[in-house]
Parts: sequence; structure tokens; C-alpha cells
Amino acid sequence: MSEMMRAVEISTPGGPDVLQLTKRPLPVPGHGQLLIKVAYAGVNRPDALQRAGAYAPPPGASDLPGLEASGEVVAVGAGVTEFGLGDLVCGLLPGGGYAEYVATPAAHCLPIPKGLDLKQAACLPETFFTVWSNVFTRGGLQAGERFLVHGGSSGIGTTAIQLAHVLGARVFTTAGSDEKCQACLDLGAERAINYRNEDFVEVLRAQGGADLILDMVGGDYIPRNIKTLADDGRLVQIAFLSGAKVELNFAQIMMRRLTVTGSTLRPQSDLAKARIAAELRQLVWPLIEAGRVAPVMDREFALADAASAHARMESSGHIGKMVLKVAG
Repeated sequence: MSEMMRAVEISTPGGPDVLQLTKRPLPVPGHGQLLIKVAYAGVNRPDALQRAGAYAPPPGASDLPGLEASGEVVAVGAGVTEFGLGDLVCGLLPGGGYAEYVATPAAHCLPIPKGLDLKQAACLPETFFTVWSNVFTRGGLQAGERFLVHGGSSGIGTTAIQLAHVLGARVFTTAGSDEKCQACLDLGAERAINYRNEDFVEVLRAQGGADLILDMVGGDYIPRNIKTLADDGRLVQIAFLSGAKVELNFAQIMMRRLTVTGSTLRPQSDLAKARIAAELRQLVWPLIEAGRVAPVMDREFALADAASAHARMESSGHIGKMVLKVAG
């Protein structure tokens, strides 16, 4: 192995063109970590936020973007017993995925599900960790409940629709075009609402309201989400594409016994992420291996073309997940 690797760095905060190919020293796996030779790296909204200067990496994390990857284990840190050299894995990363090699805790890695290739597997960690922990653990979604996920054609949305549908919920979603709405219906949504010409509040209220809403839009969606919830309903907020500050009448929350919560994945402890990984391996990986849930792929870009991937993400033209091909 060479001592240096190709990587894409954020040269300065800004638009997609600030992503530049560079050379970096290979990471060294610490205690409990794996060094992965990256085959594919997933591209996610938090990468674009970090690039724009709005989402700093946590202390000790790589400054390189990239929160998920798949590839081969090429070095093992002290204390690791669950994986060995040559194993093929996909992993949740603290950062550093836009590179030929990345180090991450072994407890945040999972085997490639049977039937999936490395490209598909690179799409799993960030979205499946996020959806599982927010929709099912924090949000407590149960079979038979009405579930609304905004941004249904996104990586998060396509994952949430499938998992909620397979586990027995009634799934409703919003998307911005008829094509995207159809993609959501094909994944198991009962109703896909084109937010450009329909009001999701009216649609859900006619059904009795949403028991759970997963939202990454924020802004003026927040009070509308509160109106949309059924009594005892829950709102889980995971991002704020339209802003984090809004005026809200909390009397509705009290009188209708609503729950408003949320989380972000990256700042959580290594132990918290390890627990999510263990639950995914036990409860979700069998669904993937049975063909009942699968990552929805948009397109692949070369590592050196990461700026184009970010531009596509920010145009919202994609359906599902994008990846960077790293290995030659």
C-alpha cells in the first residue's frame, strides 16, 4: 500500500466547485477501528452542508466529506474481533468517505447483505441508520399507523417508505413532481402528494391525521406538520432545508398531546451508533437479504467528479441515492 491516497477535500466553504482532488496520508485505524479500502462512497445532504460551511465535523473526525462507504477491510485496529482482513463491509463514517481509504469504528460497520453489490451497499449506512433510529426507535412507528415522510424521493425518503410499508404502516409522502410521486407509490406508499399542487395537511386530515411525521424540510412545514398530526401524534425532525426557526403555538401540542422530537446522527456517541448498527443487523438486514427492501439508486459519479454529484443533489433532480466510485 502506498503511504498516500487520493481524496476529495473542501478547499474552502462554498459551492460544489470547492471540492478538489488532493493527496492525503493514509489513515491509521485506532483501537476498535477498521481501515477500509473504499470501493464506493455514498453522497448525502450533510456532505453538501459541510461543504457549504454549515455542518462542521465533530471533534477528532476527518475534515474530508463522506459519511458512508463500502469496501474491503485492509487493516484492523486493536480490540477488533468481529471483522478480519479481506472482509467486505459497508460502514457509517464520522467523515472521510471521499477517499481511497477510511478508518471507522468496527462496531459501525455491517457485512454486505447477501444479494447486494458494493455499489448498492454504499447507499445503506447513512440512510438506514437515520431512518431506523428516528422512525422506529425515536418515533415508535407501529403497524397500522399513518406515517407521513416528506421528501419521499430522497435517499431518506425512499428508505423510510420501504421500511415503514414492509413493517405494516400506512405510508403517505410528499414529493415535487409526478415522476417522483410515482416512484414513491412503486416503493409502497399508499398516497404520494405532489406538494406543488396539493396540500398535504388536507390530504392527511381527511385520513384522520398522521400518527408520525418524519420531516427534513422545517421552516413553514413545522406549523403545518403540527396541524397534520392526529391526537397523540409524533413529529420527528431530522433536518431544516427551509430553516430552523419558526413561530409555533404550543397550545396545540398540549391539548392534543403531541410529541415533537428530533435528532442528528453524526454527533451521537460511538456507543449509540453501535447500538443502531446491531439493531439493523438483527432486524433490517434480513429484510434486505429477502429482497423486501433495497436501496434506490440514482446514479454513479467518479471520485474526481464529486462536484457534479453535489450539484445534482442540490438541484433535487435525483431519485434515491448517488455514489462516488472510488476504486479503479
